Amino acid sequence: MTLIVVTKTYPASDVRILAELGVRHVAENRDQDAAPKATACTDLSLTWHFVGQLQTNKVRSVVGYADVVQSVDRTRLVTSLSAAAVRAGRELGCLLQVALDAGSGERGERGGVAPDGVEELAAAVAGAPGLRLDGLMTVAPLAGPYAGRPRAAFDQLREISSRLRANHPAANMVSAGMSSDLEDAVAAGATHVRVGTAVLGVRPGLG
Repeated sequence: MTLIVVTKTYPASDVRILAELGVRHVAENRDQDAAPKATACTDLSLTWHFVGQLQTNKVRSVVGYADVVQSVDRTRLVTSLSAAAVRAGRELGCLLQVALDAGSGERGERGGVAPDGVEELAAAVAGAPGLRLDGLMTVAPLAGPYAGRPRAAFDQLREISSRLRANHPAANMVSAGMSSDLEDAVAAGATHVRVGTAVLGVRPGLG
């Protein structure tokens, strides 16, 4: 189990403290906050994860510092990420964000590809220069059949992951669970959990 500490709204000085305490994975969801923070921490041995919905006009910046993008959910984004990674001479890890509240061909309220679109998108990432297919990510849905049922949602993600690994054995990351539902994610077999409040406390300005 790998802990990813979500450091959004917290300063680079807090990231340094986390690194001193042994944290090796941090995540951000807004490029305008993440880019300067990552620049200020280039001397630290950290793996940076981008976990927010990613617009194509932000791709070049994100590829400059992120080691893994966990929110890949459409082929247009794959194309942009691939071009930017090749230009930067980097290999970028990619997780497909699965929307468990989305019907066939739809995207979820918080982004993500519908479960029946995972295999096609996985093939696009696997065949794209500069990209590495690492696995899947989800956020517990607020609507649909899994609303209020995070354990069932994460169990479903694990099943989708098992099917994905039949064709892509190395894509074994399962990123699920945040501060409010990390126990359910762990019980369902998540390999990575994304935790902010449970580590850093209530975020500044959020009460």
